[in-house]
Order: sequence, then structure tokens, then C-alpha cells
Amino acid sequence: MLTALAITPYTATILIHADTARYHLETPVSWRLEGTAQRGVSHIVPVFIEDLEPDTDYVLVAGQQTVGFRTAPCAGLIEAADYGVCVDTPNNAMAFAAAVAAVPRGGTLRVPNGRLASGPVFLKSDMTLWLPEGAILSAISDRNGWPVLPAHDDSGRVIGTWEGLPAASFASPVTAIGCDNLTITGRGTLDGGGDRGDWWTWPKETRDGARRPRALFLAHCTQTILSGMTVRNSASWTVHPFCCDRLTAAALRIKNPADSPNTDGFDPESCMHVQVRGLHISVGDDCIAVKAGKRGTGDDPRVDHIAPTRHLTIANCLMEDGHGAVVMGSEMSGDITDVDITRCEFKGTDRGLRIKTRRGRGGHVARIAMDDVVMDSVGTALAVNAFYFCDADGKSATVQSRAPAPVDDTTPQISDITISNVQLRGVRHAAGAFLGLPEAPVCGLRLSNITVEYDATATAGDTLMACHLPPVSHAGFLHRFTEIDADAPLIHMLEDLIDVG
Repeated sequence: MLTALAITPYTATILIHADTARYHLETPVSWRLEGTAQRGVSHIVPVFIEDLEPDTDYVLVAGQQTVGFRTAPCAGLIEAADYGVCVDTPNNAMAFAAAVAAVPRGGTLRVPNGRLASGPVFLKSDMTLWLPEGAILSAISDRNGWPVLPAHDDSGRVIGTWEGLPAASFASPVTAIGCDNLTITGRGTLDGGGDRGDWWTWPKETRDGARRPRALFLAHCTQTILSGMTVRNSASWTVHPFCCDRLTAAALRIKNPADSPNTDGFDPESCMHVQVRGLHISVGDDCIAVKAGKRGTGDDPRVDHIAPTRHLTIANCLMEDGHGAVVMGSEMSGDITDVDITRCEFKGTDRGLRIKTRRGRGGHVARIAMDDVVMDSVGTALAVNAFYFCDADGKSATVQSRAPAPVDDTTPQISDITISNVQLRGVRHAAGAFLGLPEAPVCGLRLSNITVEYDATATAGDTLMACHLPPVSHAGFLHRFTEIDADAPLIHMLEDLIDVG
């Protein structure tokens, strides 16, 4: 089956065999776009095509199948080069601002080829930003005079955020606040500049009164398409949609060095109705990290900023080399529910599917389903941890005690997790490790049709990032304070997760 997805005026994403393949196709598929010279051979599910004509019918042929689609209309194509955007300018931010202002409603801004140095570019509603192949929008290295997003705007909306709390943050190289009907597309590259300047030397600090920027930040946006481009070298989280509704991310490549600090790949936070399809992510932290805000503590117990993430689909994606492949939390105070992960590949990540929280967070993680996933060379394949030792008090007795604590609105709840048809190859530490709270056990965890092969050379290592747990290797499904419903072949792999010390 062929699926036309993320159709814009000048680009389209076509998914080949997305209903049966994961990210890689079993056999290469030749394709062609009828009436054009565009053709190729795809080894992967997502095929991204650009240089199309707006408001035009096309038919793509792949193997013996066809799919028709019509590109979106365009109210006018604006060339950024006509407003002074060029490779010879040390900072194109002002030229980009003029070019964005010139885009008519429903129009497109095309970025010229070459490496284009710039400070933050701010987008607006009802426009397409087209980064064609050969265009590199590259963040400047000097943060002097870099714009800062305050924690709240004049209307009280959160627009500056850091790890689930309102906080002043440097604007991102591409920033969109309150934009409707926004598209960012093209085979070009957004380079966040994290490898330049000093961004990676102060990962948890504040400089000049602000936190580090993301590469692409979207806040309070509706009807957004992100497709085709490569996003790399982010200063912190890479692509961060915050309080967005109806967002499609398709055929993106997200790349950060393995040792870059806190450079999560794709972090939908407090978002609704999000489709993530055909992404390839390799980063220095979690590949996809689903967030829902963090409850304040101590002298600042604020909760008015938290909001849920609901109805998220992750399909036909490849996650490599990060700390976790698909992760929920640890910022999950506003609830994370109704997440479907299907037909994906995880390779070399420390953990595969990971849910992490702790006392004090509150919120629910519920109705999470993973089906038809292959994991290769993963440390702990399935991890659920309600004792995650984040924050300054994360290793305190209050957080880490295994004695039951009182249940209140700060007690996190985890329920209804369904994992089926999963192949685990080269597992190093454990097929699964599940640690709930004694006062709020994980309930409704269902495991079925999971095959496990171990890495015979692996040594013992950490499963969950919680205190009092021994390092292990080649373990089955370790559990404590967790209710598990497993099919018969998996029953013999259930083991008690015992504390030490």
C-alpha cells in the first residue's frame, strides 16, 4: 500500500508499504513520478519528493502500486535571496525577518542554496518555509544579543520553557509562536549550531538569564507540517513542539553527536493529535521523548502550566544510539495518554520503550501500546521506572524509599501498557525491568508474543536509573510493584526485581 502524507505546495512524502514494513523495506522498491523526470529506488518506507508545482495533480508509481495526490496551493513564492539572504552575510536574521514579512497569506518562502548563517528566524501563520536540497540554515556561534523568550508572554501563555517548567530560554534558530497552518519542509538542513560556541559546555545551567535553545521550537501552533529536512547539532532538545495541536512530522532526519548533552531528538510536550512517521533519529539523549510538563515543588508548587499530551502516533521510524528510543517522561505531570508505537526499529539505544517518573510528579501515563517493533543491541528493552532519580532530591529517601508513601495528587500513576509482537535481539541487561511505587503499582501491563535473544558478550549494567538496584545482564522480565499479564511462553521469564543495599 502507498500512502500520500504531508502534502505541501512544493513537496510530498509518500510512504511505501507503511502497513507492513517498519522503517527499512524488505526489498528495494523502484518508484517514479508520472509526467516528470523524478524517479528512484527506495530502501526505506518514507520517500520525500520536492520541486513540485503547487495545486497540481500527481501520480506516483512504486512497484505495482500507484497513489495520486494533489499539491497544496500557494498564494505566492517569495525568494529569500531577494531580501538579502545570502551566504556572504555573517548574520542573516534581519534579512530573514524582512523575507518572512513579505510572504503573503498562504505563500511560501524559499531559502537559497548554500550555508546561510543566521540568528533566530521567527515564522508566522499561514506560510510555508521551504528549505530545498542544498540549503543549510546555520545558527551563528555568537550568542551575544541572541533573542530570549520570556517564561510568559503578555497574555500569560508560557513561551519560554525548560524541562517542563516555564523559564526564560534563548529563542531557537527557527521559532514559531502561536502559528496556525505552518509548514516547514524541504530536503535542506537546519543546523542548530550546538557544536559551535559554548552551548554544550553548560547543559544544566543558565547563562545571560536564559536556558539553552532548541534547534526548532514550536509553541501554541495548530495544523503544522514538518517534512523532509535534516535537523542537526542542536544546542539542547532538537525539535520541541510545545502545546501544539494537529502536528505531522514526516521523513525527518535528526542527528546529534552521541556525546552532546541533553540533545533529545523529538520532544512533543503537552501536544494533541501528533503523527510522527518515517523519522530517522540518532542523538545524544532520548530519540523521541514524550513530555507533559513538570509540577512545581517546594516554594514554587505551580501547576497552571501543565497540560496533557494525547493521541500520539509513532510509526515506521528508526531510532539509533540514544539513551532511549521512545520515552515517556520524566516530565509527565499533565498526563501522557493514548500513544501508539507501531512498526519501528530501535538500534543500539540504552533502553527501548521507556517510561520514567518519580514521587512528586503526579499525572498519569496510560493507554500506551507498542506493536510490531524490532530492537537490536538494546541495553534494557522495556523499562518502566517510578523511582527515576531526577532533580536535586532524586536520590533522597523521600523519593527512593520502597516503603509506601501517602497517595495524593503528586503520586504518579502508570496503567494500561500493552506490548505485543516485539523482537528483542542482542539484549545486554534485561528484556524488561518494571518498578512501580508500592503505594501506586503499575497496573494493566500486558506482554505478548515477545521473542528475546541475548548478547552473549554483555556485562552487567544498570537497568532503570533508580537507587538500590543491582547491575544485571541477560535477565528476563524483572518486576516489583507491578501487575503483569503475560502470555504462556513469557511466564517463565518473569523474575523478581530485588533491591540491594
